[in-house]
Amino acid sequence: MWVFVPIVSEFCAVQREKAMSGAAPKASGDPPPHPPKDQLPNVSYCITSPPPWPEAILLGFQHYIVMLGTTVLIPTALVPQMGGGNEEKAKVIQTLLFVAGINTLQQTLFGTRLPAVIGGSYTFVAPTISIILSGRWSDPDPVAVCEPTPISSARFKKIMRAIQGALIVASTLQIVLGFSGLWRNVTRFLSPLSAVPLVSLVGFGLYEFGFPGVAKCVEIGLPQLIILVLLSQYLVHIIRSGKNIFDRFAVLISVVIVWIYAHLLTVGGAYDGKPPKTQISCRTDRAGLIDAAPWIRVPYPFQWGAPSFDAGEAFAMMMAAFVALVESTGGFIAVSRYASATPMPPSVLSRGVGWQGIGILLSGLFGTVNGSSVSIENAGLLALTRVGSRRVVQISAGFMIFFSILGKFGAVFASIPAPIIAALYCLFFAYVGSGGLSFLQFCHLNSFRTKFILGFSIFMGLSVAQYFNEYTAINGYGPVHTSGRWFNDIINVPFSSEAFVAGLLAYFLDNTMHKKDSQIRKDRGKQWWDKFRSYKTDTRSEEFYSLPFNLNKYFPSV
Repeated sequence: MWVFVPIVSEFCAVQREKAMSGAAPKASGDPPPHPPKDQLPNVSYCITSPPPWPEAILLGFQHYIVMLGTTVLIPTALVPQMGGGNEEKAKVIQTLLFVAGINTLQQTLFGTRLPAVIGGSYTFVAPTISIILSGRWSDPDPVAVCEPTPISSARFKKIMRAIQGALIVASTLQIVLGFSGLWRNVTRFLSPLSAVPLVSLVGFGLYEFGFPGVAKCVEIGLPQLIILVLLSQYLVHIIRSGKNIFDRFAVLISVVIVWIYAHLLTVGGAYDGKPPKTQISCRTDRAGLIDAAPWIRVPYPFQWGAPSFDAGEAFAMMMAAFVALVESTGGFIAVSRYASATPMPPSVLSRGVGWQGIGILLSGLFGTVNGSSVSIENAGLLALTRVGSRRVVQISAGFMIFFSILGKFGAVFASIPAPIIAALYCLFFAYVGSGGLSFLQFCHLNSFRTKFILGFSIFMGLSVAQYFNEYTAINGYGPVHTSGRWFNDIINVPFSSEAFVAGLLAYFLDNTMHKKDSQIRKDRGKQWWDKFRSYKTDTRSEEFYSLPFNLNKYFPSV
């Protein structure tokens, strides 16, 4: 034993020297490695290459169907707690849809110019619930006493105006960080290694909205999931029509099939006498949106009245806006990858963040009960269809605006049972998560530094957020529980986000651990992204990210 240990140590030292020198054993039968790619290959249509108009319109409508899930679920959960009924819920959904269409057009025209849908965000739900639970709404509204307005409706408007005020103030954070270039300076230090935990958990971190939602009505959700996988991953290779029908339109085909099946179960009495939760999840006639929605209505700013402002609530919402900023950074990176674009220059990303801040401002002005961020499910749809065309997403924005004005027609599509949407999430969030993992191709995976940063940040992102979310679910409040709700939210909200915790930790570790070692730069993949640190160092940036109407002349990217 005393002789064996030095021999082993000497052997390891020799192997280590060979590894550091780059020497590798030669074998004639070894397959060549897959080379890293700046742009994702095998994408049918990238940002600047739109499909034919009929196909583009159908693909745009598919994006509209996908983004309806979050658009409906958030108001459905919040509006009843605010004292609103089906009429208020229908109006809020219309408003959220209308603003999402405007924000998506702004982002594709003047922001990052990526095919990113900008919609509602679950990140803003926690501070919004804190505003709803504030004790000051128990007093009767003096205005409501003089007007023939029900007390519940008056309470709804008061809470809505407070949420609007908080969102308006919170929007300044992203506007300032984006347009001042401060976020550009932060993201210049982002490497492929630190991007992996951020982008991966932007997708994987939303696992709670996947199969748990399917299981709420498994006889509808599970068939949707199975049919979607069969159409998009199997049938497309069995039936080779050459027109890519099954992979590009698998969502539309599967949703129509399962929606009809769910309606047959509903009218056949399968859910008669079932518990209320089962009926709400499974039935196709319990959304209450179609009857409550007006035929034609154009949402407008301050439709609920003048916003009210509270400093504590504004600070809490501002923290939610910062968390949404970090998550949207991961979302933008995933969208750029699946649109087969080159990595975004930091200046372009910062510009997109500024326009997303304007989106949150519009959410506050119109009263959507929620802030805005990159729609992760629509980013996953880009991967499923392999169509990253900007025109397709702009068409989907047109559908959002059109169906938000024609309320009855929009309500029909918004009444799709939630388990069907949750089944779609199982694929879309998985695609975004795997898109984050794909950046490992630029990193040195045999480095122990890489393994530590990667494993520790992902594990802590999942573990810390699980602790905060589980604590809140059991106790009704977060681990930080003081008399100030706004202070609680400032601490609890960021640590409840898997992507925020993992991304922040990976960014810190990657930029502080052994940076002076010359080998570290190659290990973290930074050399692959160096040519994209400036807008003008790679000619492809002009193709994907230049502003329309020659606006680059007045708003240059640096």
